[in-house]
Amino acid sequence: MKKLSILGLFIFALISFNSCETEDDVVFTTQEPVGFEFTNSTLDNYILATETSGNLGERFTWENVDFGTPTNTTYELQSSVSGDFTDMNVVSTTPSNEIAMTIGQMMTVAMEAGLDNDPDSPAPNAGAFSVRLRAYPGDIGGGTEAFSNVLLLNVELLEGSSTGGGGITPASWGVVGSGYNDWGGAGPDGTFYSTMTPDEIVTYVTLVDGQIKFRENDDWGSGTELGDANNDGVLDQDPDNNINVTSGNYKITINTSTNAYTIEEFSWGIVGSAWNDWGNAGPDAKTYYDYTTDTFKVGVKLIDGDMKLRFNNSWGGDYGDGNGDGILDQDAENDIAVTAGHYLLTVNFNDLSYSLEAADVYGVVGSGYNDWGATDDFALTEIQENVYVGDLAPLIDGQIKFRPNNTWTNDYGDAGLDGFLDQDPDNNIDVTTGNYRIRLDFNDNSYLLNKIN
Repeated sequence: MKKLSILGLFIFALISFNSCETEDDVVFTTQEPVGFEFTNSTLDNYILATETSGNLGERFTWENVDFGTPTNTTYELQSSVSGDFTDMNVVSTTPSNEIAMTIGQMMTVAMEAGLDNDPDSPAPNAGAFSVRLRAYPGDIGGGTEAFSNVLLLNVELLEGSSTGGGGITPASWGVVGSGYNDWGGAGPDGTFYSTMTPDEIVTYVTLVDGQIKFRENDDWGSGTELGDANNDGVLDQDPDNNINVTSGNYKITINTSTNAYTIEEFSWGIVGSAWNDWGNAGPDAKTYYDYTTDTFKVGVKLIDGDMKLRFNNSWGGDYGDGNGDGILDQDAENDIAVTAGHYLLTVNFNDLSYSLEAADVYGVVGSGYNDWGATDDFALTEIQENVYVGDLAPLIDGQIKFRPNNTWTNDYGDAGLDGFLDQDPDNNIDVTTGNYRIRLDFNDNSYLLNKIN
């Protein structure tokens, strides 16, 4: 066992399991804060699994510091290996009263602090971490500053896995119901994916008001469909076990050994003057999960301005890139400047790396959506090479087709109504009012246009 004393920015519970590969699990124990205090609730013991790198780990929160006069205050989260902060490192800064960290970001700091993960080691690496806040005003001279209490956390990293995006595969289980696909009548079930945690699977789905349950292989004949008749967080096969859901974006995780499950709101998206007037002009541009790379992606048309990423369309824990180094951070000045164009954003929450590249963004156009281009097309995301997805597209009675970058170049429809895209002159696709899940596959020109009742 290796003993360390390093900073505990890592206060967060393993709430669910992401599909990323990981190095180790970490256990934390906190002490009671005193003085200028952190106010976020903590448990005596925390287990951190790097399998959940894309998850939001913990939000550190605190009350305003009073410097005796109105002032703009900056808060700085600091880490220390020694515990006395002579080796202090700045984790992140913010003008607000909270700093959020993903599990991947926390693991990165832990590894840099020396909690290595030798796969040949028979014993776990263990140590202690410290974290504190520094507050300083922006308009008072003289080096005025204040410090919070120090959180001391005991940490244990268990050997056995490695970080990365490979090895994730579709699972046999899926989401079915009126809240997802009209009980199977409106397209395939929502796919679950394996994770690096044994017996745990995960899916990211957009639901509508209704009910869901889970079944294998899109098949009602298996006799294994599961719901939750008791609403106790454990799946069962009782006859009346449908799970009520409301519209929104969710992450669903299931332990296939114990049948325990969780359903939590989950959506990372683009916000900013370059997209939605910082949230005042509509929802954020939602990312979609790509299991082949363990990343989140979104195809989007941006205008000249700034952008960043935030969780569940809410402020607190938003990410930008203060250094312009392709790594997301929570620095005070971290807006990402962009110029007008069509882009594909790809984010890896394992290491907070991202790319924003010019790309073709196919979208839905027609009398059934935007009066043939009176407004921007409904954008689809290239989730894998030549494969575009989008949900839920709000269509009305009329006709549609698909085109790139809001322009009449290489537009596609379906003249034969045979489920394959073509560029024939008379290829408009009839649609009726409703919400649709869409998938275009230009590898074989197939497409799915599934109406969710």
